Amino acid sequence: ASAEVRAQRRYDELKTKGEEASFESILENVKERDRIDSGRAISPLRKADDAIELDNSYMTIPEQKAWLMEKYQLTIEK
Repeated sequence: ASAEVRAQRRYDELKTKGEEASFESILENVKERDRIDSGRAISPLRKADDAIELDNSYMTIPEQKAWLMEKYQLTIEK
């Protein structure tokens, strides 16, 4: 999911728990973690060359499962 969607999910989670939260602070934290993880010298976070990418920003869990099953079925049919 995009940084904005991940930040919103975290914000909603914290608010549900009754905790104080700032969407802007959470978004900056998510972006900074992404920058650090993808730029580190040892084992940087990056997509594998043969990865299948799922952007679940606006998908429900059942939609994600259906998408994955479709990709799996296509793989085993080859």
